Amino acid sequence: MSSLPPLVEPAGDLSNEEVARYSRHLIIPDVGMDGQKRLKNAKVLVIGAGGLGSPTLLYLAAAGVGTIGIVEFDVVDESNLQRQVIHGRSDVGRPKGESARDSILEINPYVQVNLHEQRLEPEGAIELFSQYDLILDGTDNFATRYLVNDAAVLAHKPYVWGSIYRFEGQASVFWEDAPDGRGLNYRDLYPQAPPPGMVPSCAEGGVLGILCASIGSIMGTEAIKLICGIGEPLLGRLMVYDALDMTYRTIKIRKDPEGEKITELIDYDEFCGVVSTEAAEAASGSTVTASELKEKLDRGAKVALIDVREPVEWDIVRIEGATLVPKGDILSGEGLAQVPHDRPTVLYCKTGIRSAEALAALKRAGFADATHLQGGITAWANQVDKTLPVY
Repeated sequence: MSSLPPLVEPAGDLSNEEVARYSRHLIIPDVGMDGQKRLKNAKVLVIGAGGLGSPTLLYLAAAGVGTIGIVEFDVVDESNLQRQVIHGRSDVGRPKGESARDSILEINPYVQVNLHEQRLEPEGAIELFSQYDLILDGTDNFATRYLVNDAAVLAHKPYVWGSIYRFEGQASVFWEDAPDGRGLNYRDLYPQAPPPGMVPSCAEGGVLGILCASIGSIMGTEAIKLICGIGEPLLGRLMVYDALDMTYRTIKIRKDPEGEKITELIDYDEFCGVVSTEAAEAASGSTVTASELKEKLDRGAKVALIDVREPVEWDIVRIEGATLVPKGDILSGEGLAQVPHDRPTVLYCKTGIRSAEALAALKRAGFADATHLQGGITAWANQVDKTLPVY
């Protein structure tokens, strides 16, 4: 395998200030003046200014990418600062896009930053992607990943993808229209989204903050290689990083011969399903709000309050009077003996997703009057007991 042709034509020239700024690039033969001019002329769109977006954006700006677009609708939360290094303490409560832009311009005033302060939706995604040379996807949910993939295919753009969870990260490059018959897209790796509830998000399962730097820097490196046409890109290879073993391994990805041609954008929430149909049906009519649960407990109603999170989460915070029975134990049947039959059961997790899955299993096991807490312990801490920590 050889490098792909450069993605971007060189810009006209570099100013004396830019030559001084990028001197360590200019003296690398593989980059040089030509490569730096390509970076200056490049337009890169980054989806998300979170864990992966933060280091990627900072380093692409430092490298001299001339135009950087940021798709981001969220605001900075204190829990972001453990890994989202583009934001600082004074940015808490600010829109992430604005905070990211300020950090970028502090590093490199020669960068044009375009803010797209909205959630990426099928409407307008292809048109947006068409304005850029390259897309970087650092999002943390499957619905957006499939949307990015399909929009990139239909806009004929390459994109760099990364994903993180706990101590492990993955990265690859997808480009359906790559030259020399090397075209691949995300659906060749993952033809179908995993079943709802199978893969926890970082908010549910956690992530080692510094892992974002490793995977984000790989994503930025791949972007620079594609723009300049140097090295061997990760096209056709999945790179898997394990921070605990400190190992990097690459797995070959091949075109899925059964893969259907992507012709349009679809409803990605429906395609991926945040919770399973069974869980949604179980929760329908069997959900209590935080205030309703408080009112029940205050009047002395007999309920079995079951916490279905993991022991490490139980150690952080819990609702008084609850019993810990992790979701996995309920789904396997091992934990059912710990759920009393003599009173109604109320399940809770962090945000209400895992408790809905556990509720479906309980109802299957004959606990007809079981319910679950809408919004989980997060809603309880925000609405009922504000002394509790939120994680």
